[in-house]
Amino acid sequence: MHSCLLAALGGVLIGAAAVLLMAALGRVAGISGIASGLIRRRVADRGWRLAFVFGLVLAPALLWLLHGDSGIGAPQVGWSWMALAGLLVGFGTGIGNGCTSGHGVCGIARLSPRSLLATAVFMLSGIATVYVVRHLLGGL
Repeated sequence: MHSCLLAALGGVLIGAAAVLLMAALGRVAGISGIASGLIRRRVADRGWRLAFVFGLVLAPALLWLLHGDSGIGAPQVGWSWMALAGLLVGFGTGIGNGCTSGHGVCGIARLSPRSLLATAVFMLSGIATVYVVRHLLGGL
């Protein structure tokens, strides 16, 4: 039950962060756009982006300090697979014009047809990937 409460609290915090970012700055809380903007955007735009990314790193660190577990878990594959997965996710966010947080959290909340379709594609791709890796490739 404890992990269910932590998951619910995490969901509330993600929703609150998305609402606050939209209300305060008129920006969508899409992590890929926020992170890529740290590289491409003008200097005046970096402050809130750095604060947001810092919060993403700080939250599991605080949870680990307070609870003894960050909730992230240990990697189940080697670094080369994680690097490949990261590159594929980055490539996919470019093709999809956003990531799961931008489309799945913010876009669906705004009833964006593009985000509804993108989220359906994300979910179906994830389901297919898990099936292939676990059942056809033997779990790697």
